Amino acid sequence: MIEAAMIWNEPNNKSHWDPELDPEWIRYADMVVRAGAAIEAANPTVTRVLGGMSPIDPAWTLRMGELGALDSVDVVAVHGFPLDWNLWPIHAWPDKIAEIEAVVPDKPVWVTEVGVGSFGAEEVQVFGLRRTAELLIGRVPRIFWYSLHDLPRAWGATTRHREAEGSSYYRHFYMGLIREDGTPKPALADYATIADRMGLMQWFHFEDPRLDDTVQTMRRLGVRHLRTGLSWADSFRPGATEWFDRMMAALEPFDVTLTFCFTPEHLGLAPHHSSAPLDPQGFADFCGWAIERYAPAVPQTSRAIG
Repeated sequence: MIEAAMIWNEPNNKSHWDPELDPEWIRYADMVVRAGAAIEAANPTVTRVLGGMSPIDPAWTLRMGELGALDSVDVVAVHGFPLDWNLWPIHAWPDKIAEIEAVVPDKPVWVTEVGVGSFGAEEVQVFGLRRTAELLIGRVPRIFWYSLHDLPRAWGATTRHREAEGSSYYRHFYMGLIREDGTPKPALADYATIADRMGLMQWFHFEDPRLDDTVQTMRRLGVRHLRTGLSWADSFRPGATEWFDRMMAALEPFDVTLTFCFTPEHLGLAPHHSSAPLDPQGFADFCGWAIERYAPAVPQTSRAIG
């Protein structure tokens, strides 16, 4: 069920990786090398994905190559939200893909997060989903729409400056195809027509009460590919393994790209989930443990004699 493992989420975005603690991404690259090796050792058939970059940045990608990180992954991933946060138009998607392909010609490029919010108008989301499908389906091997559910307002968005970002912050709560009260937005019907070709990116919070209903909805829609995450920080909560087991069992119907991210506060250079860890091997060990538990390598059976 786990077809791919992503090493962190948006490592070139200061909301997810603190650039003051690792300004040249040396610590991140070292973590990728270690995690890539741990994932491969646990199951060499699992595709290793470099943490989806946001913004899409060829120079940062080249930096990953200089530091050896690209040698430890099989896929390079990008995230884009041109109608909400990015300073480029939606029709530039093919050009953005080509920019990364030009500097990493030997690896496929996946779009592991793309979305359009309904903050301004739900009709904008309908247009954005349709146009995104036209531009990306058939252009890249994997696409994950962010997301199925609106983020509940009570949970808060993972970002550095919160309300100080103005409407940019509040857009985080309108990216789903289903409203917080469970009612569908108009774009959900359009998504249903392409669900077998465009996967979903859906985070599940620790002991998320939406898990079972979300799985049922995705199965009804015909979703094949799902991207989600396992939090290294959550692994230190009481009952973490039981929650991880329940979540991963529920997601068995899908081909999962599993993202490993979030530094435990007590293991970071600073007490924050976006901090580089004091010991990058600790993160690599978590990745290896998760793959061994949820995507163990299938041993080759001995050939019968006679």
